[in-house]
Amino acid sequence: MTKKALRLIFAGTPEFAALHLDALLASHHQVVAVYTQPDRPAGRGKKLHASPVKQRAEAAGLKVLQPPTLRDAAAQQELAALQADVMVVVAYGLILPQAVLDIPRYGCLNVHASLLPRWRGAAPIQRAIEAGDHESGVTIMQMDAGLDTGAMLSTARCAIDPSTTAASLHDSLAALGCPSLLEVLDNLPQKQATAQQQNDEQATYAHKILKAEAEINWQQSAAEIDRKVRAFNPFPVCFSELERQRVKVWQAEVVDEPSLAGQPPGQILHCDKQGIVVACGDGQLRLTQLQLPGGKALQAEQLLNARSELFAPGGSFSSAAQA
Repeated sequence: MTKKALRLIFAGTPEFAALHLDALLASHHQVVAVYTQPDRPAGRGKKLHASPVKQRAEAAGLKVLQPPTLRDAAAQQELAALQADVMVVVAYGLILPQAVLDIPRYGCLNVHASLLPRWRGAAPIQRAIEAGDHESGVTIMQMDAGLDTGAMLSTARCAIDPSTTAASLHDSLAALGCPSLLEVLDNLPQKQATAQQQNDEQATYAHKILKAEAEINWQQSAAEIDRKVRAFNPFPVCFSELERQRVKVWQAEVVDEPSLAGQPPGQILHCDKQGIVVACGDGQLRLTQLQLPGGKALQAEQLLNARSELFAPGGSFSSAAQA
């Protein structure tokens, strides 16, 4: 039996959202308009840059709206005039007041990149890796006036392993979220009738990532630093100062060499084609992909061929804890 086609409004901004818009455009549902954040200055020239969602929507010939807020009556009237069955929200970045949540026939749905109620908030992908979670997932939620507090219509899970980065988890969760969203839309009345309320006592909050957090504190354990390196790849990318140069660390791995234990955190202990081994508060970390100012990210072997003197054993990275 052919499922009923719904009139959809889509609201989103980054690439994660754009991938879900792609899935909707390839479905039998009708996207009647797209909301995205206003264009922002980007790059060295600070020229206005359209979001990935806007670029996709314009390429598909869709109506694009970019109000700075949805709290005023004019914006709400414009949205109501679209006569949508559902508003699908994916990483939009604007708060939807109750008046907007009430406009579509079936309300507003949100695709959230975590297993709610864990990691409500702005940075669920990064915080899950940083915290050492063994799994993540996507929750399709019926939006309410709270911050990611609505009833859950669907969940899908995936593992976080010792090599998972924010970039790879982003892609895995998008691959889960797109079919989950379509499955919910195809069975929406039934999904809403069986929605599960979140347990607020189990909630954790995924605070927005600040660039200052990316500075490595070598007093931490190698395992903690490794998780942060993976969580902050590709943004904002972990870094540490070495000989007054900011060295970005794109990839690293924990090593456990008892013979190297007891050295000052931040000290370079050993270098070879596998990487640059640095002492941590507990254990050691091998840096395998790095980037010097003005250069591109390179494997440690390539970097050592050109700048071995910078990474000579005995030298020390400065630590955020010393600042």
